[in-house]
Amino acid sequence: MPLHFAPLRLPLRRRLQTAAVLQWVCSFLALGQLCAVLFALALRGALWLPALLYGLWLLADRDTPRRGGAPSAWVRGWALWTHFRDYFPISLVRTTELDPRRNYIFGFHPHGVLAAGAFANFCTEATGFGVLFPGLRPHLLTLPCWFRLPLFRDYMMSGGLVSSEKSSLEYLLSREGGGQVAVIALGGPPESLDAHPGALTLQLLGRKGFVRIALEHGASLVPVFSFGENELFRQIPNPPGSGLRRFQLRLQRIWGVAIPLFHARGVFQYSFGLLPFRRPIHTVVGSPLVLPRTPNPSPQTVERWHGLYLERLVALFEEHKLGYGVPPERHLTFV
Repeated sequence: MPLHFAPLRLPLRRRLQTAAVLQWVCSFLALGQLCAVLFALALRGALWLPALLYGLWLLADRDTPRRGGAPSAWVRGWALWTHFRDYFPISLVRTTELDPRRNYIFGFHPHGVLAAGAFANFCTEATGFGVLFPGLRPHLLTLPCWFRLPLFRDYMMSGGLVSSEKSSLEYLLSREGGGQVAVIALGGPPESLDAHPGALTLQLLGRKGFVRIALEHGASLVPVFSFGENELFRQIPNPPGSGLRRFQLRLQRIWGVAIPLFHARGVFQYSFGLLPFRRPIHTVVGSPLVLPRTPNPSPQTVERWHGLYLERLVALFEEHKLGYGVPPERHLTFV
């Protein structure tokens, strides 16, 4: 395959956008491991005392990822994230106002390969979450394993990331006074294996735990669809039932992390690499489904509200798909 190189002369803003996305991809793929290695080396070297003190603090702070994290307005407001936003670009679309006196679960769809839209919209202020939804504080839930990596876990929490454990979600939804938003990519890591360009398959039929927890706490469910999320990368073909897909699912069960074999473009050429393509992402936040507080919901109650949530999600998608380039004959598929 011939390489298509980027022009030598590009505006500085384009270079800054590429640099911002490059650091994000590198952070996602390697920063956690690098931080763990640096911490281990510090313990064995001249910095053993501050490293030991940090380790003791980690032990004392081990519950923070399950108790709302430690978001930093300063980190969320870095100018770096505006360059990240403009690379694609990414926009956040509000369809209705949300009452800051309530707590919410935002169901984010689709997961995509690296959930770029979820990060930009809910872990930074680059797309104006605080302006669009005053009084609400977003927390993006992610796998607990990332919070076991020293230093990296603090960087993650500064953007509003928290653990996806059940106790973490319950903590957010139980806060008095409202204003808490738990953002969950409900398809989970397995859905990233379906994140091919044009794909509209969502893994939702068997995922009902979020409805039960929302009922127990009287939280509202808000469907969120991120148009363009699956257009950022290509994957090696891995249809369900194929040997590659079976291998990926086996690794996911062992490690808890899905391993999509993705590629897109490079830094200086457009033919191959791990940087996402420049494709627009429009993340549309729907209207809330207000659930009654039900301490011990029956399976039938959970099933009913789960069905209503799917209906709201489909309606949101169908209402906005033509405006964001989805052909009228294309529809969501639930598995």
